[in-house]
Amino acid sequence: MSSPIAAPEERGPKLVKATPIGLKDAGVTEAWLENEIQKDPSILGLGDLEVKDRQRGQEKAGRLDLLLEDDSGEKRYELELMLGPTDESHLIRTVEYWDVERRMWPGYEHCAVLVAESVTARFLNVISLFSGTVPFVAIQVNGLTVDGNLVLNFVKVLDSRRLRKDEAGEIMQKVVTRQDWVDKASATTVELAEKCIAIINQAASVTRKAGYLRHYIGLNDGVRASNFVTFRPKKEFLNVQFEALSPTEPWLKRLLDSGLAADVKNDFLRVTLTPKGFEDNKGLLTELLQEAVREYEKG
Repeated sequence: MSSPIAAPEERGPKLVKATPIGLKDAGVTEAWLENEIQKDPSILGLGDLEVKDRQRGQEKAGRLDLLLEDDSGEKRYELELMLGPTDESHLIRTVEYWDVERRMWPGYEHCAVLVAESVTARFLNVISLFSGTVPFVAIQVNGLTVDGNLVLNFVKVLDSRRLRKDEAGEIMQKVVTRQDWVDKASATTVELAEKCIAIINQAASVTRKAGYLRHYIGLNDGVRASNFVTFRPKKEFLNVQFEALSPTEPWLKRLLDSGLAADVKNDFLRVTLTPKGFEDNKGLLTELLQEAVREYEKG
């Protein structure tokens, strides 16, 4: 009887076993974890952030663990840390810190972030009730040991910003004009946003108009907002954000291969356009803008 033939060994990455471990059992303290996040905020999975303040005093509300800001300088994240499972006090404090900061600094977009070792189903249900009123991100951090080394695994378990908002009536909340944006940015970049909207309307079933809001130029049909694409003009360039595209990776590759500046942040595709970049890549940008229309209208 012949011996069985062993299957040839497949070549590939080496598989290393990871063993779960409680962070306290690994010797981790909240201060240590806060310090590691301060060194590299990108480990949170919220994009390219920088630490603006640590243990920030809040009047009648204690101390905010970390205040983070994104690379646009327009969004801030009020972050509360805790080891172990979530509890009522940390949830309440996180919302309080968010509220204090947004009232004190209304010129920024603010988001409450709770990082905990265990985010239970009960608290996910409670946090989800905030959607539409409090932008809230819950991140679960777990420890793993690999070859004697500690690995931190951050997983976003809830992001209320990704839930579809009922934006009916947002047009009634418009607080700025086109001229305000021209004064803040430039006529050239505002016109660039309007050129993009014209391309959108070539494919849209309902004509979209520019909605000149405080933090961005959005889209509306004269009755309600439909911000599947938003525009943030600067002096020399225009940032365009797509919120209805999936998957984003193929588009990101095409944009980068064309020499355009683009990235993906919070699952949204972002493109930075100059007038020259727009004209040189008008065909690709037309495809992208009109695909965003189709994705939104079918969704």
